[in-house]
Amino acid sequence: MQTIIQNYLKEAKIGRKQSHQNLAVFPLLSSYATGLDYITLDEALSEALIEVVEVSEEGTVPELKVVNKSPCMILILDGEELVGAKQNRIVNTTILIQEKTTTMIPVSCVEQGRWAHTSPRFDSEERLMTAQLRAMKSEQVHRSIRRSDGFRSDQSAIWNEISSKAARMEADSPTMAMSEMYEKKRASLDGYINHFRMVEMQVGAVFMINGKVVGLDCFGKPETFSKVFRKLVESYALDAIDWQEQKSPGKALKREVTKFLGAASAASVESRPSVGLGIDYRLESYNLTGFALAHEEQVLHFSVFARRNGHREERYSSRMQRYSRRRRGRRSE
Repeated sequence: MQTIIQNYLKEAKIGRKQSHQNLAVFPLLSSYATGLDYITLDEALSEALIEVVEVSEEGTVPELKVVNKSPCMILILDGEELVGAKQNRIVNTTILIQEKTTTMIPVSCVEQGRWAHTSPRFDSEERLMTAQLRAMKSEQVHRSIRRSDGFRSDQSAIWNEISSKAARMEADSPTMAMSEMYEKKRASLDGYINHFRMVEMQVGAVFMINGKVVGLDCFGKPETFSKVFRKLVESYALDAIDWQEQKSPGKALKREVTKFLGAASAASVESRPSVGLGIDYRLESYNLTGFALAHEEQVLHFSVFARRNGHREERYSSRMQRYSRRRRGRRSE
């Protein structure tokens, strides 16, 4: 029997490649369109239809309180950054918040060196955690769910990865905030973003860096993808900047995208109730990891990341080792 994810992918067509330097984007085109009516987190925050606050005056790192004051459902995406309150956080999974409700959501800290209020509530700087970090977190959340610990991440591992990435990008900050990397690389990121555009019927995209598929993000309708397009491209572009070490960016081949979509369709799937409305699906195979959120049998967000040799973190180890050797060499000069 075809799963909801297989049916979704069956309708997707691969569009013409767009590329800049070592990042290539293959649009995913589809006539699929959910009939569900919802707004995005950024829309809700900008119109003061939602409040995101610490769970109490004391607060707790892995959880925040979301108060939806509107008559609309609100879609909060995996990896979206919430800025302010006691420390900046990112959301651990995609969540559909019911109208007129209060919901506790699972989050991870991306600002290790601060635990003090800068504002009474959270706001948005319209940023997403990078694909590399989201992939790592996705696997952590999947393991946590299997242990019946909820949608939790490995906070120490996330802090370590942010610290390593910031060091490579020379983007350290007093509070070790993930946001500093985006601010430090703003000019380069804009250079990437300006080379990509949406096309008709586009619900998502497959992203390649240095000729290798990194991941895909796609949605239940083109309108949703258009609202998050810029920050989604930016999140993959930051990884592209981090990994830009080859003289040649490698060939971004359509057949690799087709192979990746086939692997996503064939991956094993586990399902369970989501944090908010709908069903959370977790995908896994030797070569990929990912998740999807569906409500009323309709896909809202589908995200898959490539793994290398059955263990995603191995992909970055050689680069980090080379970086560490360069740093040690500079200190000894």
